[in-house]
Amino acid sequence: MSLISVKNLTFSYDGNSDYLFSGISFDIDTDWKLGLIGRNGKGKTTLLKILKGDYECSGKITSNVSFSYFPFKVKEPNRKTVDIIKKIAKDAYDWEIEKEINLLKAKKDILNRSFESLSGGEQVKALLVGLFLRENNFLLLDEPTSHLDLETRENLIDYLKKKKGFIVVSHERDLLNKVVDHIISINNTGIEIQKGNFESFKENRDFKENFLKEKNEKLEKAIKDLKKASKKTRNFAEKSEKQKSKKHNKNEGMIDKGFLGHKSAKIMKKSKVLEKRIDKAISEKTGLLKSIDTQETLKLSPLENRKGALILVNDLKIIYENKGIFSPVSFEIKDKQRVLIKGKNGTGKSSLLKLIAGENVPFEGNIDILNGLKISYVPQNTKFLKGSIENYIEAEKIDSTLFKTVLSKMGFSRTEFLRGLEDLSEGQKKKILLTKSFCEKANVYIWDEPLNYLDILTREQIEEAILNFEPTIIFVEHDSTFSEKIANKIVSLEK
Repeated sequence: MSLISVKNLTFSYDGNSDYLFSGISFDIDTDWKLGLIGRNGKGKTTLLKILKGDYECSGKITSNVSFSYFPFKVKEPNRKTVDIIKKIAKDAYDWEIEKEINLLKAKKDILNRSFESLSGGEQVKALLVGLFLRENNFLLLDEPTSHLDLETRENLIDYLKKKKGFIVVSHERDLLNKVVDHIISINNTGIEIQKGNFESFKENRDFKENFLKEKNEKLEKAIKDLKKASKKTRNFAEKSEKQKSKKHNKNEGMIDKGFLGHKSAKIMKKSKVLEKRIDKAISEKTGLLKSIDTQETLKLSPLENRKGALILVNDLKIIYENKGIFSPVSFEIKDKQRVLIKGKNGTGKSSLLKLIAGENVPFEGNIDILNGLKISYVPQNTKFLKGSIENYIEAEKIDSTLFKTVLSKMGFSRTEFLRGLEDLSEGQKKKILLTKSFCEKANVYIWDEPLNYLDILTREQIEEAILNFEPTIIFVEHDSTFSEKIANKIVSLEK
């Protein structure tokens, strides 16, 4: 057991005047299993790369362990997987490698296959074996479950339960609840570390937010009362000043200007004291909720649907290279159904969604879509996003004010609105596509892995919107917490 100590960490990207981190200090134990969370764009990946030494920063980082980062780039993917693992973990024995492979529920034969021939999930497992077998090593895992199917994710979660000495960036609440023993969160004012899993962190966060909101309401009332008192005092002071400047009137007698001056100065002083109290109260109110990322409500606008089937599928299979990629399926979609398309990677889930959304996908069987049905589609891929946000809004004919309001509620920062779409993080790109869908009135929403790379707060906002507005939705998603909360129907695809 040893400590990783970070003191007065300050960092900003070249050409950016805003600091991503400023004067951050914390200590972590090398035996801890930490879940790193925070809104998209808050610097989670950047923090990992600073710890690894990829980015220069001000401050001091001390530790007697080395850092390894995942995803790990393999330079010779044509080599045998076992050789790749031994290159990562130079002192690992064959029996150790086989033991770790078994713990990950991977087939032993992947060791003798070339790394490039492995599936995405098998590659992840092989790399984690190598990284965890490194001596005197602390792992920095950056979203290791991305694009993995549910079964592989469960294998990885079970494996990480047995390990220690790592930070994992993940937006999957299931993983964060089952695996980690500490949460490190990047919020609006810095970095906070709490003992426990995500569930206990959320309870503390919600309690703190509710407490601060109550205090905030009391402050607002106090400010309102202070402003009234200040205005009343100032009006009285101004009236006294006018009396002080009046000339002698034969009907009123002589005015004691000394008395009036003293009284006026006293009232003015009282007015200024009240104004200072108001300024202090406003300042306290402004900083009160700064460290909390508030969860604003999102709104969906589903169109009213008729009764009966909106989409009817009979004995349908997607064709690839003259073969069906899944066994024929039959199902129907009705109003307010929230349908999860489930299956292992490669079973054609995305292809099925594309077909229903109207794209040209080869198939056999029958699919009937109600005439005039309006569909809002969010694809899995974001690579086509280019240009400015303004250009995107104009090209897609979206209400600009509504679009920007929804994006802001999802945690888009002022500077991100000015960046090119291709320069945004994957999470922020996904928010662009989801925001477009939130701005559309549709009979059916089709979302392909909508939560990829999205922060937990945004996931919770989307869940709340779906449950509140009850759209008809067909989706593919590997976040088990989201799927359990949202789906009221499941269609399973089998190879």
